[in-house]
Amino acid sequence: MVDKPGPIGDGPLRRIERDVPEPGQGELLVRVLACGVCRTDLHVAEGDLAVHLPGVTPGHEVVGEVVAVGAGCRTGVGARVGVAWLRGTCGACRFCRRGAENLCPYSVYTGWDAHGGYAEYAIAVDAYAYALPSELDDVRVAPLLCAGIIGYRALRRAEVPPGGRLGIWGFGGSAHLAAQIARAEGAAVHVFTRSAAARELALSLGADWAGDSFDSSPVLLDSAIIFAPAGGLVPVALERLDRGGTLAIAGIHLTDVPSLDYQRHLFQERQVRSVTANTRADGEEFLALAARLGVAVTTRPYGLDDADRALADLAADRFTGAAVLVP
Repeated sequence: MVDKPGPIGDGPLRRIERDVPEPGQGELLVRVLACGVCRTDLHVAEGDLAVHLPGVTPGHEVVGEVVAVGAGCRTGVGARVGVAWLRGTCGACRFCRRGAENLCPYSVYTGWDAHGGYAEYAIAVDAYAYALPSELDDVRVAPLLCAGIIGYRALRRAEVPPGGRLGIWGFGGSAHLAAQIARAEGAAVHVFTRSAAARELALSLGADWAGDSFDSSPVLLDSAIIFAPAGGLVPVALERLDRGGTLAIAGIHLTDVPSLDYQRHLFQERQVRSVTANTRADGEEFLALAARLGVAVTTRPYGLDDADRALADLAADRFTGAAVLVP
């Protein structure tokens, strides 16, 4: 649980014992098989995101086996399911009615509004749980449930034209998955990251070029995605966009963006877009696409006792790909 939000070096996580919860109407009790470690978990632990549930258990990339069900569930005992960030929406507001449930003002989230998967058991909402492709094992499928889905939505928000040139800033869990989808769809991928190991990973996964975060790109870009939570990269990415280019910012939290110069950064119809959560349709589309394309998932497993170390390693960029907790 997040005992007292603060810097990860101060130990905001504390291990506790709770009773195994019981599923209510429309809920599933899952035995956690694996849980991905997402940068959003770090934001929850460090207090970058406001506290929604005091003492919350983080984790929203949960792979689990259903061991009990509440009334009215479509999923049966024994099924393997994925539990992701989006936990519930109202279904009645104008955003939900038009298919934009990610913008629902009443939306709630796993590991923020309700206890998540840094645990041995967790409660999932049946209507928001995903059937998982059998092609991927528990550890490899876990990062797909947020890093993958959010990366996919960011890719769509970036509107890469056919055969276009995509720039990616930051190359962690989301980026290394989105880059593979972009390459499979015919885009040239240019990666900007401060990590030499991440640059090597990017090139091994088919990136056309990889350099430091502030390097000049070899060509002007049609689209760009910023995965790093660094507002200072916004003008950097915009300067590398060609006319009509689109920048998508994928994070739920971003440090302050410096002043932009209209002529230098935005004129010639360059545009900036944020990315907010995802819809269930995004998740279903991405999981099917990832299975069909055989997306390679780079993971670093940790035991549940090492959740704090996994978050500290994420904060310090001490691994490439995605960390996964295995109870």
